[in-house]
Amino acid sequence: MTDAWLPQDRHHRACYSTERSPQNAAADRLLQMRVCLIYDCLYPNTIGGAELWYRNLGERLVLEDHTVTYLTMRQWEGSESGFPEADVIAVGPQMERFVDGRRRIQPPLRFGFGVLWHLLRYGRRYDVVHTAATPFFGLLAAALLRPVHRYKLVVDWHEVWTLGYWQEYLGHLGGRVGWSIQRICAHTPQRAFCFSRLHAQRLKEEGLNGDVSILEGEYVGAPKAPPLISPRPVVLFVGRHIPEKRVPALVSAFPLVLKTAPELNLLIYGDGVEREAVLNLIHSTGLADTARAPGIVSRAKIDEAMRNAVCLVLPSSREGYGMVVVEAIANGTPAVVVAGEDNAAVELIAEGINGFVAPSASSKDLAKAILEIHHAGTSLRKTTAAWYDDNARRLSLENSLDQVLASYREQCREPRSSVYLL
Repeated sequence: MTDAWLPQDRHHRACYSTERSPQNAAADRLLQMRVCLIYDCLYPNTIGGAELWYRNLGERLVLEDHTVTYLTMRQWEGSESGFPEADVIAVGPQMERFVDGRRRIQPPLRFGFGVLWHLLRYGRRYDVVHTAATPFFGLLAAALLRPVHRYKLVVDWHEVWTLGYWQEYLGHLGGRVGWSIQRICAHTPQRAFCFSRLHAQRLKEEGLNGDVSILEGEYVGAPKAPPLISPRPVVLFVGRHIPEKRVPALVSAFPLVLKTAPELNLLIYGDGVEREAVLNLIHSTGLADTARAPGIVSRAKIDEAMRNAVCLVLPSSREGYGMVVVEAIANGTPAVVVAGEDNAAVELIAEGINGFVAPSASSKDLAKAILEIHHAGTSLRKTTAAWYDDNARRLSLENSLDQVLASYREQCREPRSSVYLL
């Protein structure tokens, strides 16, 4: 993910005339909103796609003179949260969120109770409460108190899991409980946003109580792809080393790639619970001189690799969006993703234009897709850059933020009893 969390246009502010009728002045006050953002992590203390999304959203709201409160779990030492423009409130203590790559149940419960207590005391302050769907207990707390305080409830559904995936993740009983809670959350009245067509459709099938829109953009980079270059002979992976990302599958496929294209090298960035397995596989498959996995590196190194690689490979079984794919394509670098019922990243690929969708994560299928890109050479890089230029606005963070703020304004034009005005 990019570290450039600031909006592209820092001068985009709402401007109001000084000569206003009483009715229009009241409308302007409604447009100056108090917004409560709810997520259990806060960038830059924790780095991830959702963290960046809420940080960007909070920055944009502040730039437009709205007041932002950010409810989260403590992830920092001392009194400085790293987000001085917002009123950041830790409604839960610092806790380890994962065990063996899986979420623990105690932190979401503590977070949910913290959100409930805060909104019980201060919920009437807010015009809009905007929360991530997960962890679900924060959403349930906000939904429970919405009829009392009559704020507008906005929910981001980064992913909607199937019953099968819930049971794979938590076991038969635990998975059914998780899926049932997800359905309850979908049935609460809300204004929903998804980041892919896949999850928007699933949310509707779960019985969503409200409207849903698709936010296709989270990218903060340039609106045009850079000039065309000849790539270095490197195949790239960037991301966490967790089971869903299937990094070992890429390592296993690379000996097949080398049979046809021995000049290629493999570069793997990132860290996670499977990192040791990845390193062991590199050595056991005889790739010690061809593959490198240096772990977490600077943003500058990632950007350079994105720009110069033959292709990016993301063999994930599950992606809610696939930001790393957009980042590669924005640099004119084609991408390989893998078809799968939980993989929304396939929506970013125009087959044969900006990359390929491998039918599976088998060594044969991954190697074939990588070699197709390698053999296509300059022609595919040209079409990749052109595709990005045509879709840059749609994929931009600014476009999504515009949609969200327009939704806030539209909802807050509707009167509510005892609405809190600035």
